[in-house]
Amino acid sequence: MQFSESWLRQFVNPPITTDALEHLMTMAGLEVEETKKLAPPFHSVVVAEILEATQHPDADRLRVCKVSVGSLSPEPLQIVCGAPNARVGIKIPCAMVGAELPPGEDGKSFKIKIGKLRGVESYGMLCSGRELGLGEDHAGIYELPLDAPVGSNIREYLGLDDTIFTIKLTPNKADCLSVFGIAREVSALTGSPLLERPNFKV
Repeated sequence: MQFSESWLRQFVNPPITTDALEHLMTMAGLEVEETKKLAPPFHSVVVAEILEATQHPDADRLRVCKVSVGSLSPEPLQIVCGAPNARVGIKIPCAMVGAELPPGEDGKSFKIKIGKLRGVESYGMLCSGRELGLGEDHAGIYELPLDAPVGSNIREYLGLDDTIFTIKLTPNKADCLSVFGIAREVSALTGSPLLERPNFKV
């Protein structure tokens, strides 16, 4: 069975670390087989909005985009992008200059620098889901909801620092076949209050 730590903590939130929670559950008979982060490490990727998207003067498949990153830059950033869905008005993840993205197939992390594509300077990178380790889709830029706050940290906005628990249940623990059942168990073990009607964060 799999569930996220953030989901569990919306029902019961004991003042202990992720590692301590894992140990507590295993000692109580809810054997934790694995924990893993929802997304691999990366930094300096923010929510951005495309303000302009014009054809590259020397490349049919590239667009020169003007991108707002809010208060992080007084002027829109110029970023050259080859994604077919690059268009005005969408919110997307933007890796700023200095950002470090998850390792690629060669196992090396990818650092974002000021570049030049076919003669046009580019000050960042607009990211697909695969480039951020959020799936295998790399057909275009990862599109965010239109109400995503420009300039906010993408890890915080998408809750990517969450931990996924995989637990092994024995036949006598059928009462823990739901997240609420596990929360009830954790509440009993820690004395922390159980919230039967939590305010879910979507």
